[in-house]
Amino acid sequence: MRGKHKQQGISLVGLILAIAVLSMVGLLAAKILPTYSEYRAIQGAIAKAKADGTTPAEIITSFNKSAEVGYISSITGKDLLIEREEGGLEVSFAYDKKIPLVGPASLLLEYTGTTSKSGQAAAKPKTE
Repeated sequence: MRGKHKQQGISLVGLILAIAVLSMVGLLAAKILPTYSEYRAIQGAIAKAKADGTTPAEIITSFNKSAEVGYISSITGKDLLIEREEGGLEVSFAYDKKIPLVGPASLLLEYTGTTSKSGQAAAKPKTE
């Protein structure tokens, strides 16, 4: 005589809930990944602009060219913060990206970056 084995696994309701959670996480990731990709492109563009230019005007021009080629739309050359630091020019940027989710809910991402060896990005100017 065989003993009854208890079935193990996930129920249909559990499966539906798991799929719903995974799809929400996937949708959120699909909305965040393009902004992170653009952030990485901006970091590369400021590093290239710093290497190409010796004056703030040259750095801004180089960044704008890289932004056009790299499909960067969140900031322009005029949004860069260029400061003299330890005998050289350092380039920083800071910007916010707002991603609408559902109804009044949205996600705010704050991106900052710099070419400074200290890693400290210049403070974003306050806009009122």
